[in-house]
Amino acid sequence: MLDFSDRSFSDFFASELKVNIDDPEHAVNGGSKGKRLRHFLRTCDDGTAVRTLEALWEHRSEYLTRSGSADPVANAQTRYQGLISRLTGGSKPSRSSVSPQSVPVDRAAIAKIKADLLQVAALAPHARGYAFEGFLKGLFDAFGLAAQEPFRLRGEQIDGSFQLASETYLLETKWHGPRIGVAELHTFHGKIEQKAAWTRGLFVSNSGFTEDGLAAFGRGKRVICMDGFDLYEMLNREIPLTEVLERKVRRAAETGAPFMRVRDLFPY
Repeated sequence: MLDFSDRSFSDFFASELKVNIDDPEHAVNGGSKGKRLRHFLRTCDDGTAVRTLEALWEHRSEYLTRSGSADPVANAQTRYQGLISRLTGGSKPSRSSVSPQSVPVDRAAIAKIKADLLQVAALAPHARGYAFEGFLKGLFDAFGLAAQEPFRLRGEQIDGSFQLASETYLLETKWHGPRIGVAELHTFHGKIEQKAAWTRGLFVSNSGFTEDGLAAFGRGKRVICMDGFDLYEMLNREIPLTEVLERKVRRAAETGAPFMRVRDLFPY
């Protein structure tokens, strides 16, 4: 199937759909990738089938573009859109056009988020990392970003994911310790590059990033960064998380820089 190996096929389903496609229940008609996919699509609900087909279509389009190959299927776009229309009754916009609405958060909600962050800081050092991941999931959920729990693929840990303006972002989190340098940034970016072409990343380091590390990491990457001061500014000034991320993404697109402080993006 396309350029999928057995491993990348499994990782695709784990990261995009949180599905273990290697589960024997999907291999009742055979263990090949095509047979497991067909069984999965026949047994899942229509909404999951649509999400699966949309993700596969984007991967297919990227594969054909990257390889320079002509589409081997006649009228593939029309046939694909017809299938999606039948599954959705013609009412659901395509994945690429979906833009989640901005979810306003009232002051009481922001006060609770700030209190949750203080609770993380009060924990013993060994517990802070896991608690910080949980805090960030709650923060993303409060702003309607469809956060996912941390999950593990073969050989790597992903600290979570979320949706922003129809784009999928993987999350890397660090609580305390030295400021993040180029090695950690390259490691995280390597995880992003192994995923679908539309995948992006957010690295949240409470202790920040070294200037040398950011300079060596370079520009034009698929990662944006936040530090503890960003979180403080955002919560203290009651700036919606969605606006913070959107401005960081736009500034990264304009300048190539992965990290711009909130106080620079939202001057007083």
